[in-house]
Amino acid sequence: MKRSLIIMKRKLIAGLLTALSVTVVCPAAYASTDHYMDSSVVGADSGWSDWDAAWETTATDFTKVSLTPGADDTQLNFAWYSQKGDSDATPVVHFGTDKDNLETFEGTAGDVDQSLTGDTVYEYNHVTVTGLEPNTTYYYTVEKNGEQTDVCEYKTQGTDSVKILYVGDPQIGASKGQTQNGAELTNESGAANKAAENDGFSWNRTLNTALSENPDINFVISAGDQVNKTGEAKEEEYASYLSADALKGLAVATTIGNHDSLNEDYMYHFNNPNNTENGKTQAGGDYYYSYGDGIFIVLNTNNYNVAEHQKTIEEAVKAYPDAKWRIVTIHQDIYGSGLDHSDTDGMILRTQLTPVFDANDIDVVLQGHDHTYSRSKMLYGDGQTHGKYEFSLNEDGTDYDWDHATNVDTQEQIALAPEEGDTDAQAALDAFHQDNDCYTIEDVDGDTVTDPKGILYMTANSASGSKYYELLSTQQDYVAARSQNWLPSYSVITLTADTFSIDTYQITDDGKAEAIDDTFTIKKTGADTTDTSADTTDSADEETDSSDNTDTADNADASADAAAETSEN
Repeated sequence: MKRSLIIMKRKLIAGLLTALSVTVVCPAAYASTDHYMDSSVVGADSGWSDWDAAWETTATDFTKVSLTPGADDTQLNFAWYSQKGDSDATPVVHFGTDKDNLETFEGTAGDVDQSLTGDTVYEYNHVTVTGLEPNTTYYYTVEKNGEQTDVCEYKTQGTDSVKILYVGDPQIGASKGQTQNGAELTNESGAANKAAENDGFSWNRTLNTALSENPDINFVISAGDQVNKTGEAKEEEYASYLSADALKGLAVATTIGNHDSLNEDYMYHFNNPNNTENGKTQAGGDYYYSYGDGIFIVLNTNNYNVAEHQKTIEEAVKAYPDAKWRIVTIHQDIYGSGLDHSDTDGMILRTQLTPVFDANDIDVVLQGHDHTYSRSKMLYGDGQTHGKYEFSLNEDGTDYDWDHATNVDTQEQIALAPEEGDTDAQAALDAFHQDNDCYTIEDVDGDTVTDPKGILYMTANSASGSKYYELLSTQQDYVAARSQNWLPSYSVITLTADTFSIDTYQITDDGKAEAIDDTFTIKKTGADTTDTSADTTDSADEETDSSDNTDTADNADASADAAAETSEN
């Protein structure tokens, strides 16, 4: 079918492109909408004035501590900046149950690229704390050039039943260009980045709302794009992101999004466990960790080298062979339903990743990128041979050619927006989309499935409301539920040895959390599922959707009736 598509080209530094010839920044296919979360409105009676008054200080404090899960649930990773002065950095965390008698843990420090921090020189500090026990209250301080910070509290929860807060695209600073109190939100550096101020407040509000409803959260999974500026200095955006109240005592397993990918500030701010050399961009590569009964594998899909991602998955499975659940997080949604990405750069790795996930018995894939919510049916590969696709550099090597998908094996260039009347190009595009119908929809019913063969693919909407996209005009056959109500959202995952369940909520303007989808549950009995039957036809079941803004149909059609504009993703 004809797919209306406008691809924006984004100029990148030639040196970066040379270093990242197998990586993706991502195309901007459609404009974000004029919907966003105006913090001055929703926070008028709940803290906006205080946040606004403190913004000058917040935006210039690059030394906030970030917590990340460690290699397993007995460890906790720390990262923070300290100013570089006459004394050396002291990468030291004091941690324990007695705030007056804390144990000392030492780590490593390194120089922060000064082009990212302006006139002030910083060092990053990375430390791992070990020996944590479940259901215990701890206290910690960190050292900044030998000076200890104020004592903070960190509580562990139980690990027999793990609760995870799953969020997508906080993208602090993405509300740039929106109107607030009659003025346009800017994204200039430092405190002049009023978009970062707005979005940081809403991000803080989402975390506080989610935790008030779920005080026993173990940790957070963010599906990428923590911040907005791509390939630029953006420390005020990280400062706003890390200023959320909850993050002093809550670890976040972040994913490298396309907006995080093109400089090293991400890997300075987040001390990820089990870092690998696979899937690397400037921000870092793939990593993994164990928590409770699951292993969690985080892939940097801004790098298209699926063979490397496969190595990471196999390494993680080998490291934690007794894990009951295997959960992958990626930024780009290979099975999503948003207008902006799900049938272009989101889909580009679908034919390659689907069989890799199947072969390694992945249970759930958590995604972001499309700023819409969707939950797939249970999917597995069709067992057929399909092409491999990526975006390639343009002729002069100064940018990616976002107008064409490249067949990796044949080097065929597939125009994503064929000119009117170019029947050959349209036929190639149709074949490309048909080739990406590489999945089988498992024949299971209801909101609880037992020992499925297929994989559940979730796509999270924006957790901050900094930017939203439209849903595709027609719901794909692989989508079970989807939603776009222009409100920040989050999901709560509950994981035990034999059950995975997920609930998803949006936050109304008056601060209430309301469900936008039914609870979905996967159960495991330990039975062999190799003979699981599946519906391999192309027809879709009758759809139901909890959204106020949802279309239901049998077949996927990526065309959109709305006029599209170019913008950053």
